[in-house]
Amino acid sequence: MSSHIFTYRKLFTLVEETAYEGGEPVNPIARVAIVGAVFDNPWAGQGFVKDLLPGINAVASQLGALLAPRVMEALGAPLEAYGKAAIIGLNGEIEHGSGLIHNLNFGDHFRNAAQATTLLPAVEKRGPAGIIFDIPLKHFTDMTIRSHHQSVETRVSDAPHPDEILVALAGAAQGRPQQRLAALGQD
Repeated sequence: MSSHIFTYRKLFTLVEETAYEGGEPVNPIARVAIVGAVFDNPWAGQGFVKDLLPGINAVASQLGALLAPRVMEALGAPLEAYGKAAIIGLNGEIEHGSGLIHNLNFGDHFRNAAQATTLLPAVEKRGPAGIIFDIPLKHFTDMTIRSHHQSVETRVSDAPHPDEILVALAGAAQGRPQQRLAALGQD
């Protein structure tokens, strides 16, 4: 475990509530919360870095510990679906974001906070500041529950800068509003 103190340039929280879908009220109102951090890419300016593990170990756990409780608090209800995202600035590699979010030191903070048992679905993408990205969400204990297969779109107008990474967690208090699909295998 590294003694490096994780710092961020920006921390953001978005909460979306859907009260009507298809012209009908949604009851209870559907809530989705996204919490993310924008921070310096630990590998920026180093050229190709063969061993990413020291940078991952310096950042991943602290990042998960920062974001997981905040998304649970912002959701304000028991979580039923979740996902994650890593958006890498143009000077970075997709692998930089993947390394940070695809390890237990990061993801277990969210799984433990949500009492979840499934893997977190993810998106990784490289792009300029303000890029739009969708965070996929799946049920937190059973990936085959189709009502919870959904995504939430977001963007941060000034992030990531070319040498930054944006990492976000998203949680939903329910499946899709007005979902009507048959259970898996029943169609």
